[in-house]
Amino acid sequence: MSAAKEGDKVRIHYTGTLRDGTVFDSSEGRDPLEFTLGAGHVIEGMDAGIAGMAVGDKKVLDIPCAEAYGPINPAMRQAIPREGIPEDIPVEVGLQLQMQTPEGHMLPVTIVEFDEATVTLDANHELAGQDLIFDVELVAIEA
Repeated sequence: MSAAKEGDKVRIHYTGTLRDGTVFDSSEGRDPLEFTLGAGHVIEGMDAGIAGMAVGDKKVLDIPCAEAYGPINPAMRQAIPREGIPEDIPVEVGLQLQMQTPEGHMLPVTIVEFDEATVTLDANHELAGQDLIFDVELVAIEA
């Protein structure tokens, strides 16, 4: 059997959990996740963990945050004047919004706190700062 290597298109079934056992994502009941190994389509630890696997192999990948979505970056949090949020949007902690960068790119942000004068937005990935555990099964390799 051939082993998955950089440049191969692979398909996996997976379940992703946090250290406390909370499931944050899974392919259960869906088609397998398909991506090109080493192309940066998935987190670094996933690419590294799948490399060398053969079709049918199952593995638990214990991925530190540095090889997942990175540590929480305090510079990605910003307090803006409350009037910067349109009045028709309910300001509440956990609400996800889309902001536009000066270059015109869309940036997902989450409201993490607010008061009468300001709303603090966080652009860190929701899994930043988390070590992740994936149970994976390699179901296909295309060279």
